[in-house]
Amino acid sequence: MRAAARIVAEREGARTVLRVLKGEAPLLPRRTGAHSVHLVGGAAGPLGGDELSLELEVGPGAELWVHTVAASIALPGRDGAESVLSVHATVGEGGFLAFLPEPIVAAARCRHHNVSTVDLNRTARLLWREEAVFGRYGEAPGDLRLSTTIRRESRPWYRSDFTADSGPAVLGGARVLATLVRTDQAQVPATHRAAVMALVQGGVAVTALGDDLTETRAVTDPLITPAL
Repeated sequence: MRAAARIVAEREGARTVLRVLKGEAPLLPRRTGAHSVHLVGGAAGPLGGDELSLELEVGPGAELWVHTVAASIALPGRDGAESVLSVHATVGEGGFLAFLPEPIVAAARCRHHNVSTVDLNRTARLLWREEAVFGRYGEAPGDLRLSTTIRRESRPWYRSDFTADSGPAVLGGARVLATLVRTDQAQVPATHRAAVMALVQGGVAVTALGDDLTETRAVTDPLITPAL
């Protein structure tokens, strides 16, 4: 299955207007606030072989918060093909984008790849979180790859490419991985399962491991509100 969604936020006077809000199952955008959108599934997936794409465009001075209503479960296809979700975001001068979806769950035998690309103006602000849960309760996880590239003024600013397997060298026995990137500095709660990396030209990238979402969100949740 192929499906696409597109969201365009622009500033009009003192407020943000959603100029474009369209999509196809399982990527159905719904406006839930003055400048917030939730994606509703509308169908199971991603399934092996699916090609899904999400385009986010935040104009100069606009603000957009993107959430999902529930976790996505990556499921295997009959032929073992890989499923792909591609997200491409652009944020204009003085714009702000918060991308805070619920986690992707790598079900047994799945093959899934999340590919995220973000292009920022020099004065744009960003809050970008990705969460992954490795396997449903009581099952081994499938194959999951998370690739994220963020550029400022067309120059590389942050790059991450994570491939999960069940070995202890990658996850150390953790079931959840969370990464959060923001364009300004922040204080991160101390924990032996979180790593913090200061980014060139400001900003911070945080990676947290945990046995469940409660543990990883104890690290990443406090970093969200101060980004307003």
